[in-house]
Amino acid sequence: MIASASSQVGLAYAFVEREIALSKRYWAWELVWLVYGVVTSLSVAYIGLAAPTIVGGGASDPAAVSRFVLYLLVGTITWRFLGLIFEQMGETIAWERWEGTIESTFMAPVPRLTHLLGMCAATLVRALGFSVAILAAVALFVPVDLSHANIASALLLLGTGAVAFIGLAIGSSVFPLLWTEKGLQMAYIVQAIVLLVSGVYYPTTVLPAWMQALSVISPATYVIQGMRDALLDGADFARIWPNLWPALVVGAISIPVGLRLFLWAERYAKRTGRLKRSG
Repeated sequence: MIASASSQVGLAYAFVEREIALSKRYWAWELVWLVYGVVTSLSVAYIGLAAPTIVGGGASDPAAVSRFVLYLLVGTITWRFLGLIFEQMGETIAWERWEGTIESTFMAPVPRLTHLLGMCAATLVRALGFSVAILAAVALFVPVDLSHANIASALLLLGTGAVAFIGLAIGSSVFPLLWTEKGLQMAYIVQAIVLLVSGVYYPTTVLPAWMQALSVISPATYVIQGMRDALLDGADFARIWPNLWPALVVGAISIPVGLRLFLWAERYAKRTGRLKRSG
């Protein structure tokens, strides 16, 4: 059993190595997305810095402005981390088609769970690397006060959010299997809706009632709120627990549901000849 588990880990790691090779091949695109992440994060931070002038507050309390900027940055960078997980897993099928490897991958004698675990591991490495690089770049231009931050709580929330989003992302990767021409666009629509209702740039209380109902089922809502508590106010485990357990519940539900949906969609795509089609 140990040998079998070791072989499955080796197979999963092979997919990590393949994603690393693809990143090296398309390094220019990786640079584009990194610059895009840095620029969008800086844009949000400068909106926060300009807020007193825009609303006519003049020289507002510098501490309040700094807190507002950090509020926006925490939401932006946390969403960038979670969004990258969603995008990378959602594009799994599209990348296979673009590279012309979809039939080989899906016909290979590799358990689908092993395949997806390898893709998830590669996705987490990429998302973490991008997020750290974006935070470091933003800190060069905008002063970030993390003197009250509880890093342990923040890391715990990020890990929980990553698990929850992996389930949602695997579920979203079903769309390109079912609809070859417009499936990826449908996955992006789901991501945009999650962004809208999760309080990335504002508290969810400002949303209409029906949107607030949607925010309840988004794990990003709880992760972002918990991250703000941890990084702005130094919240410990007890204080982040009200935001931690809902994200855990979503992850516990979304991962098995996402896997089951993916396996069903894979069988359907093979039966109807949708694997190789690209348009």
